[in-house]
Amino acid sequence: MALSNHEGQRVPDVKFQVRDGNAWKTVSTDDLFKGKTVVVFSLPGAFTPTCSSTHLPRYNELAPAFKANGVDDILCVSVNDTFVMNEWAKEQESANLTLVPDGNGEFTQGMGMLVDKANLGFGKRSWRYSMLVKDGVVDKMFIEPEKEGDPFEVSDADTMLDYINPKAKKPDQVVVLSKPGCPFCAEAKELLQAKGYDFIDIPLENKNRGKVLGALSGQMTAPQVFVNGKLIGGLDALKAANL
Repeated sequence: MALSNHEGQRVPDVKFQVRDGNAWKTVSTDDLFKGKTVVVFSLPGAFTPTCSSTHLPRYNELAPAFKANGVDDILCVSVNDTFVMNEWAKEQESANLTLVPDGNGEFTQGMGMLVDKANLGFGKRSWRYSMLVKDGVVDKMFIEPEKEGDPFEVSDADTMLDYINPKAKKPDQVVVLSKPGCPFCAEAKELLQAKGYDFIDIPLENKNRGKVLGALSGQMTAPQVFVNGKLIGGLDALKAANL
């Protein structure tokens, strides 16, 4: 394997065949990069474990922080055809990303990142990497180390955002465990909305609700609010918290 760092060089001049609705559309690298600051992350394949569970979702989650720090678009490139990429986009949390099907591997080869994964039945695929591209010129690349398996150490969204701005504000992860029809839960969610938090509401049905709440929070009542992995508590605790 001979991977190459393309910092300071222009991205390859490639045309991608994209299926948009029921029509074919040709997208060029100029369309994607010209006059823009773009973050690219490339991965071995749609629907594969690390790509689906971690790599893509975290870029999507941090997209607002990237945009607040001057990034115009975030591209996910994979050596897959457009039908596969479109279906993956529907399944994934990818609303903030542009998924680019490098079906022939031309872009990936031009970046020096095309590797042979025939031992897995994948054929030619992309090595995992990320890069910051300014007006078509590669400013920075984070290339995973050349070792066995599928290393995922440096091409993640947090590493890239920290490079762009180490002090960038990242979105908070907020979860509300709630009870359907509970007025205290409704008030807690209204309070979070008023504070500008984009939270996940997990309504718990009657069966085993107490056990779930007790196991996760030590409290048997709803709501229970968590912020960035830390238990805030119920409505009164939320009101008292300095969020």
